[in-house]
Amino acid sequence: MKYVRFSNNSSNARYGVLKGDTIKEIEGDIFGKHAVTDKTYIRNEVKILPPCEPTKIVGVGLNYSEHAEEMGSELPEEPRIFLKPHTAVIADGENIKYPDYMSRRVDFEGELGVVIGKRTSHVSMEEALEYVFGYTCVNDVTARELQKKDIQFTRAKGFDTFAPVGPVIETELDPDKLEISTYLNGELKQHSNTSHLIFGVPHLVSFISQVMTLLPGDVISTGTPKGVAPMKKGDRVQVKLEGIGTLTNYVE
Repeated sequence: MKYVRFSNNSSNARYGVLKGDTIKEIEGDIFGKHAVTDKTYIRNEVKILPPCEPTKIVGVGLNYSEHAEEMGSELPEEPRIFLKPHTAVIADGENIKYPDYMSRRVDFEGELGVVIGKRTSHVSMEEALEYVFGYTCVNDVTARELQKKDIQFTRAKGFDTFAPVGPVIETELDPDKLEISTYLNGELKQHSNTSHLIFGVPHLVSFISQVMTLLPGDVISTGTPKGVAPMKKGDRVQVKLEGIGTLTNYVE
């Protein structure tokens, strides 16, 4: 089932189930008790919002071996995690703001996003998927030279608009066998499969939950394949995940 978050005529944000071009509104909390109503909207007549409101985005670095190789890094022995602030989140169709006052190279990183469904702390790998609500597309936008300059990744990863997420949350999906692609102005730049993740979704959820409590709506960005490259103003970047859809954003 594809869940979408949207607003209509400047109204408050609401959730719905997307089927084709039709959205059926939801009553209640998607992370709790809710029901699908008969109230419908046409997708292109509403504003699509980020599909959830995370308190944090937990990024995972170097989680594809070929990406580690292109970055000149050794394979990690355990997941390498970092945080992106919730203020970095933007929706499908919104613009990535290029911080040229501070950075001269900004890269795309197409990734599978894991949306947490309930409070998650110290869970095992065997039970980890019980705490996952669904999956989405993420672009882990990175100011590359700042990442190399700073000891940690907060500045390079944390600019406003550096976490495009969406357009939907898909709940009926096997996260271990998904084609993932990133396009820059229509040209294929990244292509892989989540079966090549060094640390899969259950491992990541369990590992991160040993460090910090994950809350409903939080997002784990699982890492990017090889092929990361810079964007410039006016570019269109698209992250496509099998079974989920395509996240499209422009650089301004």
